[in-house]
Amino acid sequence: MAELAALEDPRAREVNEKRGDDHGVNLSKLRAVAKRLKTQQELARQLWETNDTAARLLALLVCRPKAFERDELDAMLREAGTPKVHDWLVNYVVKKSPHSEGLRQSWFADPDPVVASAGWALTTERVAKSPEGLDLPGLLDVIESEMREAPDRLQWAMNHCLAQIGIEHAELRARALDIGERLEVLKDYPTPPNCTSPFAPIWINEMVRRAGESRAG
Repeated sequence: MAELAALEDPRAREVNEKRGDDHGVNLSKLRAVAKRLKTQQELARQLWETNDTAARLLALLVCRPKAFERDELDAMLREAGTPKVHDWLVNYVVKKSPHSEGLRQSWFADPDPVVASAGWALTTERVAKSPEGLDLPGLLDVIESEMREAPDRLQWAMNHCLAQIGIEHAELRARALDIGERLEVLKDYPTPPNCTSPFAPIWINEMVRRAGESRAG
């Protein structure tokens, strides 16, 4: 904890707090600490219990994802607090857990929109990697009826799922593009130069274009 405190950078904290993340540790430096520590499940649990954001991020880098029980992961998600901890927990731990699919199903329709956004993130992963058994037209129905009014985190996750369906599934691409055009979610999102807009129609078309170029190459 003293080492993490020594890595605190006021400028980094200022930038992070604008995104809702209450820590000031440079993530490259945090990863360097994790690389040195290697995997330590007991330490990871202790770091998580501190309730400190930087410590929790480090915990997610040094933990053993398959060592957590399903109820433990559910509790961790509900107390994750900040967007970065939530994202790392889902992407670095839950996606590698044998409980991933069960949690995806239970989180997907959770009344807490932040928890539901994790269910959508796991669904998007399946859209890309293992869509068998998913009702993709049904997902588009939900997105079409609920995404525009959804809270920010949930809206972002639904939008990612919409884009992924359009990118990966050519037979549903026209409908995905149409939904994106009509709902106009994230249409005006400020996008840095050389980055792809999160507005689904632009995102879908750009990724399909790149895939076509790579195949042609």
